[in-house]
Parts: sequence; C-alpha cells; structure tokens
Amino acid sequence: PALRRLSRDLLARYQKGTRPVRDWRTTTNVAIDLMVYAILSVDEKNQVLTTYIWYRQHWTDEFLRWDPARFDNLTQISLPAESIWVPDILINEFVDVGKSPHVPYVYVGHHGEVQNLKPIQVMTACSLDIYNFPFDVQNCSLTFTSWLHHIRDINLSLWRQPELVKFDRSVFMNQGEWELLYVLSRFQEFSVKSSDSYAEMKFYVVIRRRPLFYTVSLLLPSIFLMVIDIVGFYLPPNSGERVSFKITLLLGYSVFLIIVSDTLPATAVGTPLIGIYFVVCMALLVISLTETILIVRLVHKQDLQPHVPGWVKHLLLERATVLLCIRDRKTFSQSRAWSSDVSRRVETNDSTAKLNRYGCEEPQEGETAGGARPTPACAGQAEGSPLMHGVLREIAAIRQFLEKREEFRDVAREWLQVGYVLDVLLFRAYLAAVLAYSLTLGALWSVWRDA
Repeated sequence: PALRRLSRDLLARYQKGTRPVRDWRTTTNVAIDLMVYAILSVDEKNQVLTTYIWYRQHWTDEFLRWDPARFDNLTQISLPAESIWVPDILINEFVDVGKSPHVPYVYVGHHGEVQNLKPIQVMTACSLDIYNFPFDVQNCSLTFTSWLHHIRDINLSLWRQPELVKFDRSVFMNQGEWELLYVLSRFQEFSVKSSDSYAEMKFYVVIRRRPLFYTVSLLLPSIFLMVIDIVGFYLPPNSGERVSFKITLLLGYSVFLIIVSDTLPATAVGTPLIGIYFVVCMALLVISLTETILIVRLVHKQDLQPHVPGWVKHLLLERATVLLCIRDRKTFSQSRAWSSDVSRRVETNDSTAKLNRYGCEEPQEGETAGGARPTPACAGQAEGSPLMHGVLREIAAIRQFLEKREEFRDVAREWLQVGYVLDVLLFRAYLAAVLAYSLTLGALWSVWRDA
C-alpha cells in the first residue's frame, strides 16, 4: 500500500515534458559514470569500435520528493522511466543504434535523487591506428553531452573520482583479443559558431591488442623462412640445387602471404608495419634468388666460356679475399695453376720420349689448319713408314685434345673461384642487409612502445 500511495502521489500532478526545477534559472546537474564490460569488436576497415558498457546517470528531480514518515519510512522507489523527465544525453560518436537491453525503471530517492542505470552496446566511430599491428594500442573516446540543452540548463559532472574510473576493471571481461588498460575522463565546454556553450564529458577508452596469436601465426613463420633462406647460402655455388631451393622457398613464402592476407587489418588510410615487413621480406627473397642465379651462371661449365678477365682476378681473387679474410683461396688458386703446369710438362716429356723412341732427335710439331704434321727433321724417317706417320698424327691429336680439355678445366676452375669469392661477398652483404632491416624494425617498434 505504501508503494502504491507514493507512486500515485508522485505521478498525479507530474509533468514530464518540462525540466524538473521550481526556478527555471536553476541548472540541472547530471552526474554520469561509465564502466567497460567488454570489447566486442574492432573494425579497422570501417573505423568502428563496438563496446559493451554499464552506464549510470544521477540527477535531482525537485518534483519527486516526499516525507518518508508519511509512507511507512519508504526512502526509495522505482518508477517507470517513461513517466518522468530524463535528460537527453547522447554519445556523439554513435554510428549505429546499439543492441541494448531495455531497462524500464529508474530509482528515485526521497530527496529527489534519480538514478538511471542501464547497459549499452555502443557502436562508435574511432580513429584506429594500425601502424604497429599486432602491437597496437587504441584510444577511442566516448563523448556524453546533451544534444539540445546548453550548459545553463544541463551541466555534466563525474559521479566518481577520476582515479576510481581510470583503473576500474571490476566488471571487464578480459579473456578476448583486447585488454583494457585504463579509462580516462575529462570535462570540457564547447560552443558552435559563438552560440551557447554546451557541457560534455569525455571518456577515453584505451585498449591494447594481445599479440601472442599474431606473433605465433604471422611473425615466427616469416622469420623461420628468412632463416632458411640464409642457411641456403651454404649450399655449394656450383650446385644446381640452390636455384630450385630458392625458388621453392619463394613459392612457399608467396603461399604464406596469401594465407595471412585475410588476417591483416585493411584500411584506406595507411598500411601496418607488419605488411611492409612482409613486402620487404619478399623483396629480400627475390634478391637472394637473383644472386643465386648470377653465381650459378658464373660457375657453370661451358666449352665456350672465356678466360677470367685480369681486372676481375685482381679485384676478387686478390683484393676481395683479403677484405673477406679468405686468404686460403689465393694459395689454392696458385697451387692449382702450379699443378696444371707440372702436368703439362710431364705430358710433354712423355710425348717427347715416345717420339725419340722412333728415331726423332729433336721432335717439333708444326700445326696448320689441317692438323699436326711431323717436322722436316723426322720427315725422312717418316716418309718410308705410313703407319708411323698415322701413329704420330693420332698422338698429336690426343695431346691437343688433352691440352684443350685441361685449358677448359682451368677456365672453369678460375670461374669457380671467382664465383666462390663473389658468393661470399654477396652473402655477407645480404646478411648485413637483413640484420640492418631487423634492427630498424625492432627500433621502430620499441620507439613506438616507449612513446
């Protein structure tokens, strides 16, 4: 009976169409509070943040007062929100109607204090910065203001102390992708074109993405592929498997980028740093493949391959070996050249001995376009023996073939040494580029985190 009598008494002559003050000069002070319950989604492409908050309002209604002694010491009553005056406080960043549950009642105290508590699913516009994805921190604001009444009619204030609002995570569900760092609050006045001033209360919701999932699924596979690419340089330069290995690695990285393309956030404003990282890694793999093709082309054995130019020998086999601390390559080159000369001398001595056995005192060979012929010194002895003449011609052809083959081997050996030195030089330059790129990327992320 007390609740019914009090409800009828309060709402009998109540007019909800006017601001509840007895003197129109009196300002209605609305205290608001906010607690973040959950971060539902962050849409980087459309720049929309969806949160679920617990929102509270508190104001004084001068026409909703009573004496508790007349109503069985009743000090608080719940009334329908549609039956009393409610301030027109909205969120400026609203981009869509939130799916909020309807709370039909408000609490009213005997001194006229009205408490309006309701949960709201808020879809607000937010300037999302994805440059440091997946280590990004987003700062989105929720601006509460009266859409019509200026500050002389409705003023805003904070229900609790700013320190209590800042670190209040008592109702936050922190098991999702985003974690709540803090909620900042600030009161300010603003006016449009020198008109009346309006009061607004800003809440800055600062959230941080948990990067573990993206680190495991994006960064680590890319790092592993780059490490495998560096290890691939230890394959021999004259091995054709290195080219197929690099091509397979490049193909695998391309497939990896296709898979993770849906995971990366996409905006029309900028590109995340991790996207640039993937592009540069792809470019490094292409450079590595190009370097491998160049080295294989140099060391590949061909019959028409020319001798190594002198300036190339000077730069790579003398200067570069000292610069790269490959001092044994020059000794190896000299030893191979010395062994080649010795083999040629032995082969010449053997053929001379064979010719002397058939009566030629000073064997000499005159080569013409038609082939090798015996010299005039042995012509007299060879004229009476056609068989001996054929044998000498075959021996000269075999000797010429062996010398030509040894010359091809020397040319191939020289190009192999040049390719080895050039491979070491390009590998160290490539390794220095990868390290410099990694340090630069780490420095950018650390500077951003410190900032």
